[in-house]
Amino acid sequence: MYGDLGTKLVQHAKRTQSLAYLPPYQREIVQAVTREVRDLDKDVARILEQLEQARAAAEGEEGGIPPSSFNPADDPATACALLVDHLSMRRNKRCLLAYHRIRAEKIEEMCWNGIDPLEHQQRQREIESGNNNSEDHGTPRTDRMPLSNAHYNSSLTPVEEEYFRQYNEMLMAYKGHWTDVDLTGSLDPPKELYIDVRVLKDAGEIQTEYG
Repeated sequence: MYGDLGTKLVQHAKRTQSLAYLPPYQREIVQAVTREVRDLDKDVARILEQLEQARAAAEGEEGGIPPSSFNPADDPATACALLVDHLSMRRNKRCLLAYHRIRAEKIEEMCWNGIDPLEHQQRQREIESGNNNSEDHGTPRTDRMPLSNAHYNSSLTPVEEEYFRQYNEMLMAYKGHWTDVDLTGSLDPPKELYIDVRVLKDAGEIQTEYG
């Protein structure tokens, strides 16, 4: 059914928001949703072509008088088919945009937190590999299942890796103007009653409304 694959992408995006790492890119689902959009577009083009042919035939029968524009009330079935195809395409496109936007925001969040997704993923694999070795301790080597090549693939696509590199370079250049200020610190205000304030520049005596 139209929209099912787009719903899966949205579910993956929602799951990504609650994870501390970036899960693998859902390439197959993205490609399937893209193919679905193209198929819907071809269906719309086919319906419009049939309407043009019917309009041309009516124009010939009426002696060259151009018929009026398409009225959905005259052919509700065709109008409904066009509407469903159009809404399905728009929904799939929004799902694709939402999925990729969530992944882009996750990459940006890692950049601000100083986390390299590739190194983080490598550490996770080392931990998993260590757990597997501890569980298989004493098992002959021939009985152990080798890890597949897909296990070592990056969770980022080449485009996402390039985006991470360029965004990280831009962030470093941006933070370079304020070396004394930690721009990657938390934006949540402190909840303690008394806090220590580190003064970066002597501004002299400051008078507030409370003294």
